[in-house]
Amino acid sequence: MPESSNNYPAKENMLGTKPIPQLMLQFGIPSVISMFVNSIYNLVDQIFIGQRVGYLGNAATNVTFPFVTVSMAISLMIAVGTAANCGLNLGRRDQERADRTMCCGFFMAAVSSVILLVIGQLFMPPMLRLFGATDPVMPYAVPYARIYILGLPFTALGILCSDMIRADGNPSYTMKSMLAGAAFNIVFDYIFVFPLNMGVQGAALATILGQLLTLVINLRYIPKFKTLHFKKEYLRFDPSIATSILTVGFSSFITQSAMLVTQVVLNNQAVKYGALSEFGAEIPLTVFGIVGKINGLMVSVIMGMVVGCQPVYSFNYGAKKYSRVRELIRDSMITGTAIGLIGMACLQLFPQQLISIFGQEDALYNTFAVMAIRTMTIFIFILGVQMTAGTYFQAVGKPKYSILISLSRNLLFMVPFLIILPIFFGIKGIMYCYPASDVFAMTLSTALLVMEMRKLGKDDESAAAGA
Repeated sequence: MPESSNNYPAKENMLGTKPIPQLMLQFGIPSVISMFVNSIYNLVDQIFIGQRVGYLGNAATNVTFPFVTVSMAISLMIAVGTAANCGLNLGRRDQERADRTMCCGFFMAAVSSVILLVIGQLFMPPMLRLFGATDPVMPYAVPYARIYILGLPFTALGILCSDMIRADGNPSYTMKSMLAGAAFNIVFDYIFVFPLNMGVQGAALATILGQLLTLVINLRYIPKFKTLHFKKEYLRFDPSIATSILTVGFSSFITQSAMLVTQVVLNNQAVKYGALSEFGAEIPLTVFGIVGKINGLMVSVIMGMVVGCQPVYSFNYGAKKYSRVRELIRDSMITGTAIGLIGMACLQLFPQQLISIFGQEDALYNTFAVMAIRTMTIFIFILGVQMTAGTYFQAVGKPKYSILISLSRNLLFMVPFLIILPIFFGIKGIMYCYPASDVFAMTLSTALLVMEMRKLGKDDESAAAGA
């Protein structure tokens, strides 16, 4: 049996031998469930708040979400960069580098989340104003946000643990930990919001306790790692490893940061053009937040299948098994598009039923909500191509392309459309931005993937010739 460059025994990894369809099911399905459950966290808050407090309470969760996005941007940058680098190093049989990378990632996630927590507590009211909070919304937004961000360290470390456990070849474990946290969140959301009448504060508290439970369960896995080794002496900041983590993970940071900019522009445009319409400022602000999270719930299923296969990309690319990489790209696009079509059909057929889950409001509110859901999600099925492209380029250490793809939908296309289209179409122009951005981003992603598939074909021929 061959030895690694650091005297660790090199085992034959199933990521390089097991059939691609089987790996997609093994890694994709648990990832789908995990991401779906993760998307439910904030959505459950909105359901209970909407039923008990009303749409102003839901608006409060909407204007808090940009700060949550900032924390997610940093957490995902570290988690994805750590997992991808671990996979690449394992594929190259560099065990020590993989172990050091994992431990450095844990250190970075813990420190960065605590810093964000302190900043959030110090500057919360002005940030909420920046994110679009109006005077009627602020009394709900401030207490909700102050409690919610106490869970940032739990979230950051939980995300990193989940990615590392998947990289270790056990995605079903992360699925179970996420399900446990989500079940806790749902039960205590109800208890805190209804019997205890804690309002928005109760919803926020239930969320962070659910995230804590998920983290505790994930931390219990650390002694069970099979392909990686957690060592206390490696648990520190290593500049060279940190650079590799941040370089590969930067596209995830860009993706989330672009979402932040989009959310801030969207919220402020909703208030501005909503006030000029028959719907007023608060209805669009609330509805766009709800539609965004319903959309995110559907997207999480597509993303789960695509992102779940990231360890498979990293290992096989590092091992120069390019034919397997090409097969995975094709299968991922087909699967993502098929899932998206099912999601799009549900959103188009049952918009009123979906919006009513978040509280019973008047006819004006419902009219706007149904129109928003149908317009903003019509092209959700083409996101599978963009997600496949972004995940692939990130997993194989090509950050320039993954950053370009990450920027395309939310920043390069969405923000200009959010500024321009409402000038001509008013509040409806904000809705049109979503399908327009989806089409443009899909076109760019397709072009980059076609070029990459051709390159992989040539690399595969060269590797075969040299074997």
